[in-house]
Amino acid sequence: MPIRPDQLNRRQVLTAAAAVAAPALLPSGAFAQDKFPSRAITLIAPWPAGGASDGVMRAIAESASRQLGVPVVVENKPGVGGTLGASAMVGAKPDGYTLTQLPLGIYRLPHMQKMNFDPVKDITHVVCLVGYTFALACTADAPFKTIQEMVAYAKANPGKLEYGHTGTGTTPHLAIEEFSEKAGIQLNPIPYKGSAELVPAILGGHIRVMSGTLDVAPHVQSGKLRLLATLGSQRNKAFPNVPTVKESGWDTISESPFGIGAPAGMDPGVTKVLHDAFKKTLEDPKLLETLDRFYMPTIYMSTAEYTAYAERTFKAEKATVEKLGLAKKS
Repeated sequence: MPIRPDQLNRRQVLTAAAAVAAPALLPSGAFAQDKFPSRAITLIAPWPAGGASDGVMRAIAESASRQLGVPVVVENKPGVGGTLGASAMVGAKPDGYTLTQLPLGIYRLPHMQKMNFDPVKDITHVVCLVGYTFALACTADAPFKTIQEMVAYAKANPGKLEYGHTGTGTTPHLAIEEFSEKAGIQLNPIPYKGSAELVPAILGGHIRVMSGTLDVAPHVQSGKLRLLATLGSQRNKAFPNVPTVKESGWDTISESPFGIGAPAGMDPGVTKVLHDAFKKTLEDPKLLETLDRFYMPTIYMSTAEYTAYAERTFKAEKATVEKLGLAKKS
């Protein structure tokens, strides 16, 4: 039964009045601060502007902006094999307003050199979205037309064949180092800061062979470059006549998922908002069109799945780096 005001003592009346008035006395933005997101989000793309990775990240950011209702602004931080995004992000507040792309190299480079982050302990793995398709390509005037002929050329000219890649410690680098070891050849690696630098280098004749993403497809179709092999487990549907490295005789497969990361310690509610919004981008026709243009498949993993993947991959990359003799000295 409700208590009438005349049944309350003075202290009870004042307490009740204060409780009713409290919300009105709070600053107008106090409740808005509980809503995430309430301002722009920074998404770091750890590659130069203009390459395939940058194009895809901008398409993801544009779609996520529509899902979240706030701008998702891409900030380029190229270098160190795509790990500068994680390096810059781990020092940010875990409030969901600073995110980064997580390329496979973040699980590998800490085994090769000193880094300021642990990819498992220092990162919230929000969601995995996409994967790369890697390929080995050469100039149209190269003295070989197949990967077998390239191996024969490298054996006849030991140490003289150079190839460009997207950065020391990246998957296009280590995949070819693994392939070279299995093929019994010596290739000289030339690092570039992502596809935006690598592709102009091979088109300009500065290198004869490259290992990178399939954003070189238009140049293959125009006849300026030649695809020797792809590095996935299956042939790429856009180039059904191009064999994989594995089916060509060398057991090397490189498939590279990537997703969105945030600083460790983020509120689970914020993580869920981000996960749901970025997952929804995979239904966006504009993003899917961009992925098709760069020959990138969707590879979705939930927060829990992506976290487990990170733990497994960090251990697996350690074994790969040690096998290739590239582990950092303690």
